[in-house]
Amino acid sequence: VQLVESGGGLVQPGGSLRLSCAASGFTFSSYAMSWYRQAPGKERELVAHITSAGSSTNYANSVKGRFTISGDNAKNTVYLQMNSLTREDTAVYYCYSYTYYGASWGQGTQVTVSS
Repeated sequence: VQLVESGGGLVQPGGSLRLSCAASGFTFSSYAMSWYRQAPGKERELVAHITSAGSSTNYANSVKGRFTISGDNAKNTVYLQMNSLTREDTAVYYCYSYTYYGASWGQGTQVTVSS
């Protein structure tokens, strides 16, 4: 199982970024996917989750209305569209899935919100 994140970077407050997580090694369409983040000195927290069929999503209260998780089964990729970013969104963002093979994490992608 491999999860590879991309799309992080430096963005000004109020800006947007779209993160991608390319999955391989398992049947992507059969499993739920999640995005987590970890800010310096803080615990890793769940940001967004999408079910295997994409029929249901849920979000941390801190990102509701600003972030959108989506999946593309044809590309084996899950996305996190992040709008209206604030400095509090600065963190390393990780892709996660629990599959037949157990828990898998990506290597993370840094998102820095700063002027």
